[in-house]
Amino acid sequence: MASLKTVGGWLYRRGENVLALMLVAMFAAFLLQILFRYVLSIPIGWSNEISVVLWIWIVLFGAAFVVQEDEEIRFDLFLAAATPRARRVMFLITAAALVSLYAISLPAVLDYVLFMKVQKTAYLKIRFDWLYSIYVVFVVAVIVRYLWLSAMAIWGNAPDPFDPTKAGSGV
Repeated sequence: MASLKTVGGWLYRRGENVLALMLVAMFAAFLLQILFRYVLSIPIGWSNEISVVLWIWIVLFGAAFVVQEDEEIRFDLFLAAATPRARRVMFLITAAALVSLYAISLPAVLDYVLFMKVQKTAYLKIRFDWLYSIYVVFVVAVIVRYLWLSAMAIWGNAPDPFDPTKAGSGV
């Protein structure tokens, strides 16, 4: 189990590295767009397109592989006041709903993403199936994550109650 945590920690840090690189690339494209448009008076469209594509990938890749369970935004008024057993039951109901909905939608999502190979982006000519493939990865990752967390909850590990003294600003 220790080696699994070591590998998981290494993969988590690499996921953060990938996110950081995507953010740097998006910021560089943004700066190039400003330079070309306002300094050189040559508007370029590809920089806007790459910024949008990277934003989609940053959000979905980050939600799939980097954002941890306790960092997600949620309304936990009832969860915070519940006993550990009640928190476990509420979590399992929520996880079952999420896994069911994502699993039911997965074939249609996959079909649609594969269908999108017929279109490309305007400037960079990136096929839309490649661009939106991250959503399929996101859906599979969420299903696996919530199955794993459900197994952990069934075996007695109730989700931790919200502790406002540990809440960060997100910065």
